Amino acid sequence: MNIIYIPPPCFCVYISGMRRYIYINCQGAQCHSCEFVHVCVCARGWVCARGCACVWFLHRLGWCNLTEGCCGVLASVLRSPHSELKYLELRDNELQDSGVRALSAGLEDPHCKLQRLGLSGCRVTQTGCDSLASALCSNPSHLRELDLRYNHPGDSGVRAPSAAKLDTLTLLVDHGGENRIKPGPRKYGCQFTLDPNTAHRKLSLSEENRRVTHTPGKEEHPYPDHPERFEHEPQVVCRESVCERCYWEAEFSVSEPEDGVDIAVTYKGISRKGEGSDSVFGWNKNAWSLLCVKHSDSDKLSYAVWHNNNPTDLTALTSPYRRDGVCDDDADDDRGVSVYRVGVCVDRPAGTLSFYSISDSDTLTLLHRFHTHFTENTPLCAGFYVRNSSVSLY
Repeated sequence: MNIIYIPPPCFCVYISGMRRYIYINCQGAQCHSCEFVHVCVCARGWVCARGCACVWFLHRLGWCNLTEGCCGVLASVLRSPHSELKYLELRDNELQDSGVRALSAGLEDPHCKLQRLGLSGCRVTQTGCDSLASALCSNPSHLRELDLRYNHPGDSGVRAPSAAKLDTLTLLVDHGGENRIKPGPRKYGCQFTLDPNTAHRKLSLSEENRRVTHTPGKEEHPYPDHPERFEHEPQVVCRESVCERCYWEAEFSVSEPEDGVDIAVTYKGISRKGEGSDSVFGWNKNAWSLLCVKHSDSDKLSYAVWHNNNPTDLTALTSPYRRDGVCDDDADDDRGVSVYRVGVCVDRPAGTLSFYSISDSDTLTLLHRFHTHFTENTPLCAGFYVRNSSVSLY
């Protein structure tokens, strides 16, 4: 079997050289709908030209920015008499009910040989589940697994596919709820609180442990000794562990150049007592960090990502999420204090950690995505390194 990772539209260049089975992995390629249509048409044409060749044996399209309009093209591939597509992973695309309805037109075709369909995190409700149920009832389906986790099917939506009475069908519907129909990674929103037992003594916590502040020159807080407290770095981690798929936002203000924060994800086992790289977010293999720094008199923010002491500067420069008040009573500049917001999304099974900037129009823009292998059964948590600033959790 040929196993390739090819982000569209390069796929058409490779396809003519492939042999009998091809494993297409475009996961995370961030392709556009028009590029995806180009890939499907190219592949379908090659199938017809080569007769019974098994062109799409596996097909991973998670996190590819596909929309409902792409599903009609996919349905045409499923309906092809020459199609051998058996595995279709579409998780975390904005397909919604209308896209699932279009895809169901391919599922109900007798030529469809699909065995596994992944629609996790695709904003599917009861209406989409009804479309799937109707398709499965119409066609003696080959389908063996239907993944509808992290959607909002409701009780009746969960029962609908079961009405097809396919004894061999495994239906996955856990982690559902109304919040799962939010767009983008916000469907995985989690609530975190800062752990006061981990806060460095120069950090103060407030707002029910959802805000941390560092004020230079201020005396250390008389926090009691604790084995999990950071002793040398102005850092703090959250009490709750990161679950399988998790999203949160951090809002912070930066007043002076060179001040900023590190937004981090770390294993809870990171060192707390030693000096040096072992206890600093991003300077070791136990943590991944987004450094957010104001470098000049401009209100633009610059970023860098760190892991295992390897920094990568990002080209993005972002404007404030909003401005609060004024800098001080005597300032001629009345623009106020610049407040920035960053989103963080962890997908442990997929091995991804994504950082987003959030604009004043509340739009999320991907800054960077780490691809890694998170150690099983080792707790992860959110963490913050704060310099002359404050951070609030949302």
